[in-house]
Amino acid sequence: MKLYYQTIGEGRPLVILHGLFGSSDNWRGIAKTLSDYAQVISVDLRNHGQSPHSVKQTYALMAEDLAELCDRLKLDKVNIIGHSMGGKVAMAFSQRYPQYIDKLVVVDIAPKQYHDAHSHIFKALLALDLSLYTNRSDVDNALKMTLPNKAVRQFLLMNLELSGEALSWRLNLQALYDNYSELLDAVCEDETVMIPSSFIRGGQSDYILEDDEDLIRTRFPYSELVTIEQAGHWLHADAPQQFLSKITEFFDYD
Repeated sequence: MKLYYQTIGEGRPLVILHGLFGSSDNWRGIAKTLSDYAQVISVDLRNHGQSPHSVKQTYALMAEDLAELCDRLKLDKVNIIGHSMGGKVAMAFSQRYPQYIDKLVVVDIAPKQYHDAHSHIFKALLALDLSLYTNRSDVDNALKMTLPNKAVRQFLLMNLELSGEALSWRLNLQALYDNYSELLDAVCEDETVMIPSSFIRGGQSDYILEDDEDLIRTRFPYSELVTIEQAGHWLHADAPQQFLSKITEFFDYD
């Protein structure tokens, strides 16, 4: 699949992979800062952003998509930052295509199976008839009852686009919902990935628990586990300076 991507800067390639419901747009600020040190390539994963849609969505397929992008851009070695679902994509990629990777940063996700935490979001978005609305504010108001968290709504509404007077989702919501169980799956099961890795978690997030630390070190023996105490799941938005400090240190950026 020919993925959409945005590029900024020059130097050693750094690939950024967003999480579920996200896109490369969410990482523009971080990408701009890191472009002082690297050629930053922010990717839209399949069924997200401006990348093509598909009825299939597995970590194996998303890793294959990324390998095709590396071949298309003639990238021999890359550093990778993957957040949440993108972190699992990065882990699956490191297992299947280790020859492409120099170093790996996984942001607030473990290689384990996760429980359903998003079906209510899918149902709320799929229940909307976008033909009834003409702007994001109206859609935001319509979602207040089912999705009361304003920050979550604002994040989701970044996926709305207006063509003429018609609103539509850039996300392939139905395909993502149909494949959601695949996105909860564990990755790198019974595998050892010998790539230098940094797992960065938010101290206010429950995505990486103490019980997960042994699993991470078993699957990724050349890894470190770093906590940014004041951050939640969206570390790059909650504590951007601390996040960037950890990134530049790990990738040996001057």
